Amino acid sequence: MGRDLLANPPLLSTARPDFTCDLSTEQPPDPFNALNQRVLSILCPTTSDVGYISLLKISSDYKGEPGFSIRMRSVISLLGAFIAAAVFQTGSCVETVIGLYGETIEVPCNNGNNKPDGLIFTKWKYVKDDGSPGDLLVKQAQKDEATVSATDGYKSRVSIAANSSLLITQGSLTDQRVFTCMVVSLTNLKEHSVEVKVYKKPSAPVIKNKAKELENGKLTQLGECVAESANPAAYLIWMKNNQPLVDDGKTIIITSAITKDPATGLSSTSSRLQYTASKEDVESQFTCTANHVMGPDQVSAPETFPIHYPTEKVSLQVVSQSPIREGDDVTLKCQADGNPPPTSFNFNIKGKKVTVTDKDVYTLTGITRADTGVYKCSLLDNDVMESTQMVTVSFLDVSLTPTGKVLKSLGEKLEVSLEKNASTEAKVTWSKDNRKLDELPEFSKLTYSDAGLYVCDVSIEGIKRSLSFELTVEGGPNIMSLTKRRSNDGKHKILTCEAEGSPKPDVQWSVNGTNDETSYFNGKATYKLTVVPSKNLTVSCHVTNKLGFDSRNISVFSLFEEHKSKPEKNEDGAEQAKVIVGVMVGLFLAAALVGLIYWLYIKKTRQGTWKTGEKETGTSEESKKLEENNHKADV
Repeated sequence: MGRDLLANPPLLSTARPDFTCDLSTEQPPDPFNALNQRVLSILCPTTSDVGYISLLKISSDYKGEPGFSIRMRSVISLLGAFIAAAVFQTGSCVETVIGLYGETIEVPCNNGNNKPDGLIFTKWKYVKDDGSPGDLLVKQAQKDEATVSATDGYKSRVSIAANSSLLITQGSLTDQRVFTCMVVSLTNLKEHSVEVKVYKKPSAPVIKNKAKELENGKLTQLGECVAESANPAAYLIWMKNNQPLVDDGKTIIITSAITKDPATGLSSTSSRLQYTASKEDVESQFTCTANHVMGPDQVSAPETFPIHYPTEKVSLQVVSQSPIREGDDVTLKCQADGNPPPTSFNFNIKGKKVTVTDKDVYTLTGITRADTGVYKCSLLDNDVMESTQMVTVSFLDVSLTPTGKVLKSLGEKLEVSLEKNASTEAKVTWSKDNRKLDELPEFSKLTYSDAGLYVCDVSIEGIKRSLSFELTVEGGPNIMSLTKRRSNDGKHKILTCEAEGSPKPDVQWSVNGTNDETSYFNGKATYKLTVVPSKNLTVSCHVTNKLGFDSRNISVFSLFEEHKSKPEKNEDGAEQAKVIVGVMVGLFLAAALVGLIYWLYIKKTRQGTWKTGEKETGTSEESKKLEENNHKADV
């Protein structure tokens, strides 16, 4: 068929003639047989594309053959039509595909639109590192398997998918090149070029070569951040407390570099940070963020750095409970704001210099009021940088007179004195038998009600003293009253005997009865006796204690006689009437007696005068005697 094609060339057209590329068929001897094979080698995909260069070479090789000019013009016209159509269909845009490192890369052939009518074959080729073309594989339309024509590293790595995409296993950076898909049909030839880029995400960033410490105000290399094995190279950003650091060329200097692995071609990015720290960076967290097209951002583990700076201030603390009391242990603690902090200090203990090493405390044991004063601490190498504290020891001394048990007699005087000595003004409160007093009473003349337990509380902040005395007032018993009354039901007589005395007097009644109740408070005792008198009685209340006794009587009428004589009157009214009558009778008898005596005296005096004839006046002695007798008679 090759001869027919050359002998009868068609008119110029973008449509390609029907032909076969089978060059292995035996051909009869013909001077143009070799020419046919050379032309077919241009069109057939089993050989490299030679284009116009091959065509020019054919022209020179067969220039002297008979009929060459006519046939050659036909061939060139036909070939030109194919080339023009191919160039028109391919265009100048190149598609880009991203593949992942180490995985299978799929290179599409015209995005799947690669099965035209009359498809003859599909061919994949690529551009080698030196720019020359290289064949990979051919897939005939009528065959299931593709023929791999690659002889380099692609030989075992390439295959073709059902949609004519090129599959490249174990993707690497060497696959970053242009691959071309050629689709040949009975009517057309199309080429689709695709540029492959291979990406790889970097490993997590790590901060290496970290500084042991940073110095305040000094530019120091903080560390080096590294993100390895990436394509394209990662972009590193230094962060402080999640805020990006910007290179200002003075206090912050960031130097970045990219290196490639010669074996894999992968890139590693390193970034060195030089940083000028301040005291505020003691708790700052530094991180490194790796930014990559494959995303998302990766962040290194946070790092903190000790910041060294000199001491600017010394402070002295008093470690003790407040307030400080005599006998307490007091610890003085000296601190400095430098970093690292000083470990040794000088303490000034009331004018005496004491040096402590490898610690920052000094303890005063069993402190006394004499230890009150100003204390200081300073650096070993700088006494000017010091701190002072005033230590005040609280104390309270109290003396009470009297104390303990105090025994006094009724009517005596008791003097109470309180002496106190304190570091601050003391508060004094008094109480008697657990009841608060506004002030301590004056005991100029003791009474039974003054007896009790007196407690004196003296206090200042943090210290309290309690002193007490128990006062007992003693006296002999004295009956204050003895009364009687009828019970509510009128069937009994109730006798009440009230007496004072301390210790509490004991009572004895002269009659039998029922002791209803007894009370004793502030030296006053009350005794009650219930009786049912069957006749008139004289009842005695007798009280005694260790200091003496007292007794008093009372008349009690029989309940039965009262009912018979004057049931409507009470016993007290009857007795009052009897007393009034008795008094009146007594006064009458006394007046009569005085009158009788006076009459007898006058009579006797007149008889003597008549007998003697003396004057009635008599002598001076007689007159005195007479006056005395008259006076006696009046009494």
